[in-house]
Amino acid sequence: MPRSRGSSGGNTGTRKNVSRDVPQLTESQITLGEILSRRTAEGAPELYDKLENNAVRCHSCGHRCKILDGLQGICKVRYNEGGVLKVPRGYVAALQADPIEKKPFFHAYPGALALSFGMLGCDYHCGYCQNWVTSQALRDPVAGASPADVEPADLIRLAKRHGAKVITSTYNEPLITSEWAVEVFREAKNAGLICSYVSNGNGTDRVLDYIAPYVDLYKIDLKGFDDRRYRDLGGVLQPVLETIQGVKRRGMWLEVVTLIVPGFNDSNEELTKIAEFLAGVDPDIPWHITAFHQDYKMTENANTDVRTLQRAYEIGRRAGLRYVYPGNIPGAFGEEEGTHCPQCNELVIGRRGFRVTSYRLKDGNCASCGTPVPGRWDEAAALGRDGVPRPVWIA
Repeated sequence: MPRSRGSSGGNTGTRKNVSRDVPQLTESQITLGEILSRRTAEGAPELYDKLENNAVRCHSCGHRCKILDGLQGICKVRYNEGGVLKVPRGYVAALQADPIEKKPFFHAYPGALALSFGMLGCDYHCGYCQNWVTSQALRDPVAGASPADVEPADLIRLAKRHGAKVITSTYNEPLITSEWAVEVFREAKNAGLICSYVSNGNGTDRVLDYIAPYVDLYKIDLKGFDDRRYRDLGGVLQPVLETIQGVKRRGMWLEVVTLIVPGFNDSNEELTKIAEFLAGVDPDIPWHITAFHQDYKMTENANTDVRTLQRAYEIGRRAGLRYVYPGNIPGAFGEEEGTHCPQCNELVIGRRGFRVTSYRLKDGNCASCGTPVPGRWDEAAALGRDGVPRPVWIA
């Protein structure tokens, strides 16, 4: 695979033909980048522009990389080969059957299973990433996820076999592998599955237009409201705010998560800015405020305690958000983990962690007073499932 675009303008590395140059090596001895370069296709014309001197402009994420011939974008998985943008296709590096509440989606098909698949790479480099084995595999030699070849039909078959109602692109950043997600989702929708993204939200109008016909549910991580902090993670704030607005405008069901990290984004001021922004877009957006635990490279910040999440919950409610959900500490918040009717405050969906314990909606309305509760609902929920994610094997 070509080398990453760097600050030195003279980097003009080119991709080698591995099979010709080093035929004696086994696949386990070849670099991950070279392995992935065999699993690519041309990028969708909707997502890149051809420029002079064989350069390209990629629009799959908010970085909008200008990629010179022979180089990679910031994500390290989209690269320019002879003036053609090459993008990932035909593999997964993570595969699991998750409760939909783990995504998390709390206002969509309670108790359903989501066949969750991920590729490799990310346009951010968050020090606390919980999926760093896949997202940082091309940056961090310690990360070691391996790709397994699949076709869309294989994933649809696995979803049906495991009783999944939903199929989700997750574990790495799905925006940078949108061509593959759309290829999978086309078949998934034909098979009656619900399609979803779990994303950092660093999008563009062009990528949202490209995926909108196929994505039903979209979860965005709003990691804070300080552009300086966002730059520490490898991005900037504004494209994420625009993506939240753009997803909502295009009619995809949207839920937002903020992982609350002590000393990073947990001030009253920052949490208030997040909550007020979301309420200004739509007070019905569910806001998940989740507890940080030490992970990957961020091991000095304290784990988030119950008091901090309760404070964030109260900030969200004061800002006018109707659905605020503290998470990652199951059982610590009682009925606040559940969904309440915005009119009569009746508990309409009970939860503990990823388990759905009760369901009192009828045609999407509160069974007590008839007030509509926004979301994507079935007549019944899958009650009693243990809420435990389960691995899925391709073979």
